Amino acid sequence: MRRLIGMAGGALVASTLVAMPSATAQQAGPTDSPAPPPDEQFQKVTLNDTPGEPMDLAVLPDGRVLHTTRPGEVWLHDPDTGLNTLAAELDVYQHDEEGLQSIALDPGFNGTTNTGVYLYYSPPMDTPVDDPATPDVNEGDAPLFGEPADFEPFEGVIRLSRFELDGDELDLSTEQQILDVPVDRGICCHVGGDIVFDSDGNLYLSTGDDTNPFESDGYAPIDERADRNPAFDAQRSSANTNDLRGKVLRIDPEPDGSYSIPEGNLFEPGTEGTRPEIYAMGLRNPFRIEIDPHDDTLYVADYSPDAGSADPERGPAGTGKWLSVEEPGNYGWPYCITSELPYVDYDFATETSGEPFDCSSPVNESPHNTGLTELPPVTPAEVWYSYDESSEFPELGSGGIGPMAGPAYDFDVRDTRGRAPVAWPEYYDGVPLFYEWTRDYVKAFHLDDDGDVASIEDVIPSIVTNHPMDMEFGPNGALYILEYGAGYFAENPGAQLARVDYIGPGGNHTPQPVAAADPSAGQAPLTVQFSSEGTTDAEGDRLIYEWDFDADGTVDSREQNPTHTYGENGLYRATLKVTDIGGRDRRKSASAEVEVVVGNDRPVVEFVTPTDGDSFSFGDTVEYEVQVTDDQPFDCEAVTVTYILGHNDHGHPQTTANGCTGTIETTEPSGHDPEVDDLHGVFDATYTDPGGDGLPPLTGRDRVVLEPAG
Repeated sequence: MRRLIGMAGGALVASTLVAMPSATAQQAGPTDSPAPPPDEQFQKVTLNDTPGEPMDLAVLPDGRVLHTTRPGEVWLHDPDTGLNTLAAELDVYQHDEEGLQSIALDPGFNGTTNTGVYLYYSPPMDTPVDDPATPDVNEGDAPLFGEPADFEPFEGVIRLSRFELDGDELDLSTEQQILDVPVDRGICCHVGGDIVFDSDGNLYLSTGDDTNPFESDGYAPIDERADRNPAFDAQRSSANTNDLRGKVLRIDPEPDGSYSIPEGNLFEPGTEGTRPEIYAMGLRNPFRIEIDPHDDTLYVADYSPDAGSADPERGPAGTGKWLSVEEPGNYGWPYCITSELPYVDYDFATETSGEPFDCSSPVNESPHNTGLTELPPVTPAEVWYSYDESSEFPELGSGGIGPMAGPAYDFDVRDTRGRAPVAWPEYYDGVPLFYEWTRDYVKAFHLDDDGDVASIEDVIPSIVTNHPMDMEFGPNGALYILEYGAGYFAENPGAQLARVDYIGPGGNHTPQPVAAADPSAGQAPLTVQFSSEGTTDAEGDRLIYEWDFDADGTVDSREQNPTHTYGENGLYRATLKVTDIGGRDRRKSASAEVEVVVGNDRPVVEFVTPTDGDSFSFGDTVEYEVQVTDDQPFDCEAVTVTYILGHNDHGHPQTTANGCTGTIETTEPSGHDPEVDDLHGVFDATYTDPGGDGLPPLTGRDRVVLEPAG
């Protein structure tokens, strides 16, 4: 097992801010290593501050950036124009956490002869959805108990497909369906995935266990009752050698959309009761994975269940993990959280505990198992931690558990020789990054010559990351970050696509533009006064202002505060690009956007009931009523209301209902103290008007947070 052989200190000051470095942390790393570059030699530049509900990003060789949103959008950022345009919009199934997940470029992508882009998404299929005509019944929720025939309509897939990028648009008609991962729909959780490639062109796809964690007291969900929805048993997925869920899959995509199996996966092709695609198994929610470009080591971060403390009758407290995977293996879930932390075999029918599972020889005897009974031994984790400060890894601090495997930097001295270097310094070469979604920090895991974690230190701690969802080093050597923001399953405050540049000692900072419009909505012809007030430049350089009022890539005005009249109806993303002309580097630019709606008012959506702050008890059936005000006739059947189980500062969507009125049965998460675990009920209502006649559809939303009675 890899052990930490030298640690650096650090301090966590707030859950919404990154840790500020102590003097010890600034000198972190082996004693003969240099200190990390100071924070002032880096700068964070916002690329898109209206990114939707962001999920994953991919940086193109020419510096453009694609990112996905869970509702099905693919956005493209162009650094030359500063424009953010919609590259594609997929129709996706969105109950609980499903939707559009990950995006990745074909490893041979060059923008001409190879324009392949991979997406991992939930096709709608014919899965039942809620019928607004029956407000007291939600047909979109899978039954918790029943017969196999009751569960069969909710059997779906999450699909890995390849598409072609045509200019600034992703051509959905070019889809090659490569691989379908089974999923039990209509019930929460853990259906995300991530896509990476190694140097041989092999594709790695991480998949969640697709298992409901909320009725297992925060311990292993292994409910084997005959009439129970199988989605409460992770043995059917993560511990099943014949199932693709709760795994990292490894395949070699072929040009025709098929794939072959590379040598060295966990099971040889043809092995009875196994899937040859499996590279690593026994994972719960490996939301982010990365490949080290130096040696193809796979880095995996795996989420844990929510038990706040260990229970000798059930198992360990919640524990997040970081894995360095150099060969195939079994990582234990749901029998062991690490090779030395087993869960206890628990009978959900009799509510009695048996013996701890044997991590050296795990056995899957679940009636839902379709694979091998005897499983490979549990492979140790490299890093593990719980809610309190870890005795093994104190640098990780305390707080929630949201581990994310970050990229390892591949330094190229040629990136530093340009007139405007943004490439990170050699200090970070070969250093895998680790970021925490709940604790809002980035750490560097320095490895020794044997690949063991030698030290942990803060990375640019003064730069705030607001729930980082994805990170990737671009071909220019800069770090790109996609941030989810503070909130639940929407475009949240603080959400953005950003780039962190290394500017070096005395380097030239990128300007910080601000754009505003008054009015931002109205009927055509609409005259709008634009403003750049608040735009700054750290060096006080003279700035060039370029306004593009209709996102067509043409500069419409070079005034600081221009006026423009829109003569046609539409939704316009007016862009301000600001460029400095001073400093020792070449010119640097950044952009800001503001939406202008002409001819269509955004719907106003309001909850009549419940109201913000109302008291409720988990398990209650809550009646809701939503009021919509719009300048167009509206259809109540287009109103969607989602119930989200709020937990600390994140949440898990549980069900979605349709209609202006109805009822939602709230889930009752077992094993949680609502006050200690900061649980609450979140109701989110949205309505999108039809647009038409040159008018784009617009969406309004409202949200209320209910507090547990206590």
